[in-house]
Amino acid sequence: MIVDVHTHTPTHREAVPPNDLRVQAMWRPDRPVTPTCSWADYLAGTRPASRSIVFGMAFPPGVDSETMTGIPYPPGTDINELTAEFVAAHPDRLIGFLSVYPDHPLALREIDRGVRELRLRGIKLGPNYQNFDPLSSPAMAIYARAEELGVPVLFHQGTSPVRTAPIRYAHPLVMDEIAIAFPRLPVIMAHMGHPWQADCIVVIRKHPHLYADVSGLFYRPWSLYNCLRLAAEWNVMSKLLLGSDFPITTCQETIDGLRRVNRIIEGTALPPVPEEQIEGIIERDSLALLGLDR
Repeated sequence: MIVDVHTHTPTHREAVPPNDLRVQAMWRPDRPVTPTCSWADYLAGTRPASRSIVFGMAFPPGVDSETMTGIPYPPGTDINELTAEFVAAHPDRLIGFLSVYPDHPLALREIDRGVRELRLRGIKLGPNYQNFDPLSSPAMAIYARAEELGVPVLFHQGTSPVRTAPIRYAHPLVMDEIAIAFPRLPVIMAHMGHPWQADCIVVIRKHPHLYADVSGLFYRPWSLYNCLRLAAEWNVMSKLLLGSDFPITTCQETIDGLRRVNRIIEGTALPPVPEEQIEGIIERDSLALLGLDR
């Protein structure tokens, strides 16, 4: 079974009206990206995954999601209800994660509502996009509630082209301190913390319940080769999870990109990434690792 652990809730239920279309030129080096998409676009773009984890991101009242992340949800959208509605329509394919803004006074109440009423099964946070200190007291309270409820947390990890998103909040070494404080909490570090993949590798190596996804890496082939080769040398390939970052990429693009990882070193003496370990990422039962198979 193929599991895609990193996808974004569609912006539109039906086909995207022409006036709502957006194009982002900085997100990928090889082609522009259209972040606006429909339910049908999502279901096509996440094949061949049998199950996909889907989420949006919460912001303080009055903050525009398009300005902060480039994904233009309509003003006033309750992102958790939007995600829950989509998941309820496709329960055999989708697992929904909620999102909260940790500095909001009702954040813990929203986690409880998301898990118990909306049936969402994890939490998505982006400390740089949401502009909160991931080691602050309000953030620590979020992790404590997640650990208590037994739900995993997926963090955006690594850089971003958004000028107002503080990169230091998304550095992989921050996750070491969080994992020390909450040793039973399943955590996914998105994008292997790019461009600090080596730091991500040493952190996931330390902590049994800390994982990283490989979303958003294949379209930088030299970087992908280096980080997967390092992961193999540090014996953490088993801690890497498949993620596409749809709509920025599709699931099939990501799988194809992983399988091409050694093409860049053809004709050289550089050591390859073991192909069986690449297939291990693609076929990994991430739901079991994260406690989501129940």
